[in-house]
Amino acid sequence: MSRHDVAIVGAGIVGLAHALFAARAGARVVVIDRDAAANGASIRNFGFVTVTGQEAGAVWRMARRSAEIWADIAAPAGIAIEQRGLLLTAQRPEAERVIDAFLATDMGADCRRLSSTQVARDWPMLTGVASALFSPHDLRIESRTAIPALAHWLETAHGVTFRRGVQVRTVHAGGVETSHGPVAADRVIVCPGDDGAALFPTLFADAGITRCTLQMVRLAGPGWRLPGAVMSDLSMVRYAGYAALPEADALHARLMEEPRAAAALADGIHLIVVQGADGSLIVGDSHHYGPSPLPFANAAVEARILDAYAALFGAPPPVLERWTGTYAAAAGHSIVRAPMPDVRLVVVTSGTGASTAFGLAEQVIDDMMGGT
Repeated sequence: MSRHDVAIVGAGIVGLAHALFAARAGARVVVIDRDAAANGASIRNFGFVTVTGQEAGAVWRMARRSAEIWADIAAPAGIAIEQRGLLLTAQRPEAERVIDAFLATDMGADCRRLSSTQVARDWPMLTGVASALFSPHDLRIESRTAIPALAHWLETAHGVTFRRGVQVRTVHAGGVETSHGPVAADRVIVCPGDDGAALFPTLFADAGITRCTLQMVRLAGPGWRLPGAVMSDLSMVRYAGYAALPEADALHARLMEEPRAAAALADGIHLIVVQGADGSLIVGDSHHYGPSPLPFANAAVEARILDAYAALFGAPPPVLERWTGTYAAAAGHSIVRAPMPDVRLVVVTSGTGASTAFGLAEQVIDDMMGGT
């Protein structure tokens, strides 16, 4: 039986982030995953590494650090950075006041306010924008290709061992028991996403973890190029970095007075639009919560997502793909638990794995390995 310094359960972005920092610390790392390839939350998303709008304080700092790491590893790992920057559009006067308030915080550093004239000049595909905030801190990768590329790079450049198609049955100090026999390791880090109740049901229950289901679509290329990612007024009442500002209360009240906006908020819809190298657009998303999410996409929810798109861009191009995704959801950004010596359970509970996993993993590995 081979022995490793660190065994990581889960090959999503949170597991891969821990593998990177453990390998950088000189550890012999094995990553174990029951699936042959990534197919969960780590690829069913925008690939949008969102810094601007994350909760003030520790989460925002983790997002800044994670974006730095993505930018650092992208080229050596063969990952293309598809877009840089975020345009947060204001369609209502109340949203403009939220932008002004955000710019007055420490998180607004290096961001700038654009007038409607500037938006029309540099972002001519947009309509109905009173003003906007542009942030240079955010970036986008294509998750479908970036996650496999990251795993391949960890294997070839950092010596990380991957054992796929292997089910972890139990975790204990000193290793794990799997469907293919025991794996010995001095330290074990379990990164199960929304499926962790199978291994740690009590910890999941105590943390109040449930599942969030989202819907997203990919639209045909519209014939123009977005300079960066785009968000709308709806995002300002969902992302804590904006929503926690006192000025966001008035925006929320305004949105709730508008039937179409209120219906979108009832489905947890906020607008993010990003663009791939092929010109196609990823648009979403919605949020519904429950312990056993249904796998069926709802046409009415999709229509409301596309309605939010149309309010900024006009009639949407044809839908090329549609999908649902799930992630672990609970109050707060994440949980890090030590159920036994040299074992950690790490779950991002805010749907921000792509945006914050590297920053979180760096802290966990530093704590477990004594700053090595």
